[in-house]
Amino acid sequence: MTRVLVVDDEPQILRALRINLKARSYEVEVAADGATALRLAASFRPDLVVLDLGLPDLDGVEVIRGLRGWTAVPIIVLSGRADSSDKVGALDAGADDYVVKPFGIDELLARIRAVSRRSAPAPESPSCRVGRYTVDLAAHSVDGGAVRLTPTEWQLLELLLRNPGKLVSQRQLLHEVWGPQYSTETNYLRQYMARLRAKLEDDPAHPRHLLTEPGMGYRYAP
Repeated sequence: MTRVLVVDDEPQILRALRINLKARSYEVEVAADGATALRLAASFRPDLVVLDLGLPDLDGVEVIRGLRGWTAVPIIVLSGRADSSDKVGALDAGADDYVVKPFGIDELLARIRAVSRRSAPAPESPSCRVGRYTVDLAAHSVDGGAVRLTPTEWQLLELLLRNPGKLVSQRQLLHEVWGPQYSTETNYLRQYMARLRAKLEDDPAHPRHLLTEPGMGYRYAP
């Protein structure tokens, strides 16, 4: 049974999420502040954390950093802060996804399923589907070489495909593909994502798999 720790200072949200998650066979613990959340995380050992940023004692980003000091458990931020800087800050601190309040329970459950799939052990030689193409990450080939990608395109695509369903921040993509000295050159990402979509998506103008999360980053939708 998947264990979920829900952290929010609004009692009605804690109650609603506890009821909905338990009804779907999740094991649930709740916390109303950051200190309790960190203590419960150490004892309960959740498989996933749903975390509000606006807590009464600690900022949610501090809780993310506290968790990331010892665990890679997936973290979904659930917050009323819709500003892109808050989203980027949470993602760069180590969050895996970001849902803005008010939210639909079906959307949140879909995000939980997505990050749970992403955290599952990856096969030794993973292959992914992007539209009508099969991408072999081990062999660095698309349909046996039918589509040619540059080394930079491969790096960007591989980082997204190895994190299915996960929102990967602009800064993380820039740091890992171009280097730690790059953090604001988002035009690089736009250009290369456009090239990848032109090569892999059936309709590049309306992508189904290589998705943009405006102001935050990109996501591979299997």
